Amino acid sequence: MAMSGGKDDGSPMMDMNTTPLIDVMLVLLIMFIITIPVATHAVNIDLPAPVDNPSNPPVDPIKNKVVLTVDNKILWNGNGVTQGELVALLQESLSYAVEPELQFEPDASASYDLSAHVLNIIKGSGVTKFGFVGNERYATFGKQPGA
Repeated sequence: MAMSGGKDDGSPMMDMNTTPLIDVMLVLLIMFIITIPVATHAVNIDLPAPVDNPSNPPVDPIKNKVVLTVDNKILWNGNGVTQGELVALLQESLSYAVEPELQFEPDASASYDLSAHVLNIIKGSGVTKFGFVGNERYATFGKQPGA
């Protein structure tokens, strides 16, 4: 191993050893990076609070509910309809000045094939105010009790 204690002419080395300085600076840099708070990207939205006063309920728009039963029946607001009648009812609901909300609630044991057909009918009708309701019942679907 060759070491140098200065220049060849015998004069002492006048350069500062910067290795410890760089080591200390890197440690400080890492400490500062760790202590910086994590930037959170959040969009704060004020959601409406539920109304607890039953004497002054919120104004509800007209809502139509399509329910699929276990025995492959389609219910429109509680009344049994065929797929053809469903198309006519959806077209009629689109003729109103304010489109009513359409709620879709298939039973847990309803036919998947019927559900797919009804969803295709709804999609093809051009309904824009559409939503699934009753899904909170299946929040624990397939989970072990107590898990």
